[in-house]
Amino acid sequence: MLFIRFVFVSYIPYNVEIGPGVSFGHKIGIVINPSAKIGARVKIRHFVGIAGGPVTIGDDVEIGAGARLMGRITIGNGAKIGANACVVKDVPPNVTVVGVPARIVRWHTDARSTPEVAEG
Repeated sequence: MLFIRFVFVSYIPYNVEIGPGVSFGHKIGIVINPSAKIGARVKIRHFVGIAGGPVTIGDDVEIGAGARLMGRITIGNGAKIGANACVVKDVPPNVTVVGVPARIVRWHTDARSTPEVAEG
């Protein structure tokens, strides 16, 4: 942990639950609360802060540079957090949130699950 803290100016405690395939963009300025749980294949960019409570991040989530996730919140699977967004509420699965405070700007759908494609 000392190597991470001094070389990359990041704080990622050893007891953070991190799923397989998680990637840290430029690895600089990342601060993660010790009680955080990070799912599989999550992409975390530089200068991201995950603080203020037990944040739970689902699988396949993308977190943009400079984003802040604060408080007792859950980020659903497949969600995308925009750069510099400030997330203070739960984020449902498969949405994009941006802004301060973060708000939903796009719902992602799976074309294979729509009735037109399934029946076609």
